[in-house]
Amino acid sequence: MSAQPDNRQQFVRRVVLPSGKTIEVVYFEQAHADHASMTTAPTDLHVCGSCSSELVYPVDWEEAGSVHWQVTLRCPNCEWTGTGVFEQSVVERFDEQLDRGTEALVRDLKRMVQANMEEQIDRFVDALRAGLILPEDF
Repeated sequence: MSAQPDNRQQFVRRVVLPSGKTIEVVYFEQAHADHASMTTAPTDLHVCGSCSSELVYPVDWEEAGSVHWQVTLRCPNCEWTGTGVFEQSVVERFDEQLDRGTEALVRDLKRMVQANMEEQIDRFVDALRAGLILPEDF
């Protein structure tokens, strides 16, 4: 008897649980030559195919196999929405882009909060100096 080759591919996905513990889930998938045909071509998911805006964000995503994700996307500029199945590497790049965008928003928010606080403090000091704030105001 001849030994049949094992056509299964093994994939490991790390999952972080709400408790903070990390587990590894091992998937076994039969290798198929036509597997790529079920997926959408790799792209930069943060770029809208209709208006070229770089503000596309995920509305929903879920696993669609061991190395694929089904992602529903929305563009806030032209209101385009669409759903596709993408490879893990494409979704990871998208996730990294989303992280960079979140970091930029948080930095901008911190700067705005700082500027607003400084302005409020300046107005409060000006009001104190002008005698517009009295002890009974507190």
